[in-house]
Amino acid sequence: MSLASAQSVRRVVAQHPSKRDDIGDLITRRPLPGPQLEQLDPFLFLNHHGPQTYPANNGGLPFGPHPHRGFETVTFILQGSLAHADSAKHQSVIHAGGVQWMTAGSGIVHAEISPPEFLRDGGPLEILQLWVNLPAHLKMSEPRYVGLQQESIPAIALPGGGELSLIAGEWQGDTGPIETLTGIFMSTLRLPTGAQERLPVAPGRQVFLYVVEGDVTVGGEPAKPHHLIEVDRAGDSLVIDASSDARLLFGHGEVIDEPVYSHGPFVMNTREEIVQAIEDYQHGRFGGLDV
Repeated sequence: MSLASAQSVRRVVAQHPSKRDDIGDLITRRPLPGPQLEQLDPFLFLNHHGPQTYPANNGGLPFGPHPHRGFETVTFILQGSLAHADSAKHQSVIHAGGVQWMTAGSGIVHAEISPPEFLRDGGPLEILQLWVNLPAHLKMSEPRYVGLQQESIPAIALPGGGELSLIAGEWQGDTGPIETLTGIFMSTLRLPTGAQERLPVAPGRQVFLYVVEGDVTVGGEPAKPHHLIEVDRAGDSLVIDASSDARLLFGHGEVIDEPVYSHGPFVMNTREEIVQAIEDYQHGRFGGLDV
């Protein structure tokens, strides 16, 4: 790599380890928020559930009906399956390799639970859920939901031997199936041992890079599994080398740079807006959901 090209490669600023925070019998790791990083604007939160194997006749996922306002949830089903239902009348069961993108916007109640066949038969389960912030002028957008199975997500062969599953945004002439409100780029990466990929990212955009599994280096620095890799916002590319088979979550977006006031499932700009969200939910203004 020449000096000129090296100068345009983003460098690692910090690596943020996931904290183990199981939910009942659901293995859960969370790198964001963490002790050294409250948010990675516009990215707010990541839970990594599993990997684990559920026995037959299990209790399934514990995420019954609950509200959200002011942001988006992006859920990646790596293994297993996930049933979604919400107060805007969306329903789906998404299987391994699929993705759910929900805009909570002005307010929604949703449930993310295991479908009946998973409860009956059990099996492997691994799920990531990412929260993406919305700017103030979009926080009260109409709620919406898209659920995609693996076959609806383009799998693009990369020059270094890897594969990019394009969920949202543009990639060298291809367009992901999710049209986002804020121009977020989102993908998952699979890199075989020995792969090296140079991934373009426009200067100034915030990169979200999480190592789901495997050993990689980012910009020449070894990166650890179950770590969120924070890189600088200079440069026009990200260089990743895989020393073992690896899987990563790779996205980027424009920095919002607004106050963030959050309380549980609500993310707004001020305390007053949080109080209003709680009141609206308690008075049934998000709609109802029975599962």
